[in-house]
Amino acid sequence: MFPQKIDPALAKALADRGYTTLTPVQMAVLEPHTADRDLLVSAKTGSGKTVAYGLVLADTLLAVDGSMAPAGPPSALVIAPTRELAMQVQRELQWLYAGARVVSCVGGMDPRAERRALEAGCQIVVGTPGRLRDHLERGQLRLEQLGAVIIDEADEMLDLGFKEELEEILDAAPKERRTLMFSATLPKPIVALASTYQHNALRLTVGAGEEAHSDIDYRAIRIAPSEVELATVNVLRFFESGAAIVFCATRDAVRKLHASLVERGFSAVALSGELTQNERTHALQALRDRRARVCVATDVAARGIDIPDLDLVIHADLPNNRDTLQHRSGRTGRAGRKGVCVILVPHPKRRRLDILLKAAKIEATWQAAPTAEDIRAQDQTRLIADVSPAVEASEEDLTAARDLMAQRTPEDIAAAYIRLARTRMPAPEDLADSGPEPQPYGGGGYERGERGGSYEQRAPEAPRPGFEDAVWFRIDFGRNKNAEARWLLPMICRRGHVTKNEIGAIRVFERETRFQIAGSMVEQFEAVAAKSGGDGGNIERLGEDAPPPPRDRNMSSSRHRAMSDEGEAHEPRGKPAFKKKPRGEQVPWQAPATRNDDFLREEFKAPEFKQPEFQKPNFKKPDFKKPDFKKPDFKKDGFKKPDFKKREFKKPEFTGEGFKPKPKRPPGEQAPWTPLDDGQRPPKPPKVKKPKKRKANG
Repeated sequence: MFPQKIDPALAKALADRGYTTLTPVQMAVLEPHTADRDLLVSAKTGSGKTVAYGLVLADTLLAVDGSMAPAGPPSALVIAPTRELAMQVQRELQWLYAGARVVSCVGGMDPRAERRALEAGCQIVVGTPGRLRDHLERGQLRLEQLGAVIIDEADEMLDLGFKEELEEILDAAPKERRTLMFSATLPKPIVALASTYQHNALRLTVGAGEEAHSDIDYRAIRIAPSEVELATVNVLRFFESGAAIVFCATRDAVRKLHASLVERGFSAVALSGELTQNERTHALQALRDRRARVCVATDVAARGIDIPDLDLVIHADLPNNRDTLQHRSGRTGRAGRKGVCVILVPHPKRRRLDILLKAAKIEATWQAAPTAEDIRAQDQTRLIADVSPAVEASEEDLTAARDLMAQRTPEDIAAAYIRLARTRMPAPEDLADSGPEPQPYGGGGYERGERGGSYEQRAPEAPRPGFEDAVWFRIDFGRNKNAEARWLLPMICRRGHVTKNEIGAIRVFERETRFQIAGSMVEQFEAVAAKSGGDGGNIERLGEDAPPPPRDRNMSSSRHRAMSDEGEAHEPRGKPAFKKKPRGEQVPWQAPATRNDDFLREEFKAPEFKQPEFQKPNFKKPDFKKPDFKKPDFKKDGFKKPDFKKREFKKPEFTGEGFKPKPKRPPGEQAPWTPLDDGQRPPKPPKVKKPKKRKANG
């Protein structure tokens, strides 16, 4: 039953939608002490906040008799951080207020169509901050009759950098409006924004004492770093949910994983920021219409998206913080439904996930990835369960079944049905075994005393389970190739698909390095390390009676025995406490400490060594005189350059018949003009056009 405060038209719309009762956050905003007050509401994802503030808007939109004012400037404004969430809010408010005009203003859509819708008049406007500010600055969005402003997912709004747009919109709204902020978390920036733009606000925290996402089953699956795609395929095949979302960290990861799933036969769609708004809308609509079962998305789909029958959320890449973890996982387990959240954890990122789960106060079940045998067994169970009784079949189907039974045996029919059903399913993948559940970090050591005093030894912790039967391995390089434990440890983890918790002591010798592997991980380590040869040296398993490595050069026998002893464990060494010696007092020499004091000889004393005196021998530099050298005189021979005179050349006079030489004119004087017989000037010779040269092609 619904409270009596709800308008009958809204109660009918809720009943037609399938609502029988209201959620706690919807009941909280309808309490009498919340009337006509600004609200700052904090509730977990999937609690029904959209319908909650839709019910709150009834005081602004509806009159006492339940009628609604005619369309004009908007009376209510809803601001959402993402396009998908804004369009989803528009659909929710449209069925809740069937007679109202709800206009959406989001990026990526036609702004001219939005302008025409605003000019035609409406009661509610839903949009993103950027597009709303554009319409406001162009005078297309009028806020003089605004009675309520709703800010949905306020924390995400500030994370996306919409603070300036929000402040501009709120400053342009009337001062006497109601301001309601809804968010899953309330960080300090949200509280500061609320204190600036809200007056006499009431803070409501719904479900604070409940466990976070109690309707979600969290499972952490250990995988190898190179098997993320294969593990995603097996998880999707194992659960076979009606709809699933796979979250990736980057657009490239979304593109790659989406192509891999489509190639394997999954009906998958992609959703990321690089797609157009129409493509993103079609992708979400395909999930709602059951035309697609898997959506590979970035965090753009992690806020407010509500898809029916979404039972599975997969984190292919770990989230950056606990808020992102909660909002991603909140796509399932909504409105009282149950859901499963699977987190794929590569070996190097186990510690990071532990920190995230602890910060979010979430308990996850650690397990290995589903194997091909597990998936086939699950398929067989689903095949049997999917066979519906014959009562539900039509008469035509029953007739075809009887004809088939007359021609084939029941075993042939069942085998054909199973074979046909399996051909429609993607094949499962073979994964490497990831080993047992990781143990918490710990170990003995030294801790600093009070006020910088000496280091005191901590009480040693109990040995890790499964490490008593550790096995020794060797790799064929040591100090001759500058081997050190700090870079050998990650290399061993990478080559054997183990973590540092499964690795014991590491002993570096002259030409080899020996290390321990926990007994429960020996078989997996041998199988995986054999495939990953070429990344460093060769890894071999040592027997129980393996001889110690050859004696290192320049090393004492006691030190060599201490390092080559396989049965002794390294004791933690702390920083010794130093005392200030008196001036003039000489500190006696002490033998250096080793890891195994049992091998130190008591009778050993430091040899006395005295550096011999060195006297510089007398050496006298011999006298050296530069020999006298005199350049010989050089005289040129009597050479005389011969005289050369240029011959005089005179141009011969040309005396032709009837030829008169042209008289010479002084410089600057022009030749006289001689007229023709008719007294006209001589015509100029015609100009001959030179042919143009054609350029060679190429």
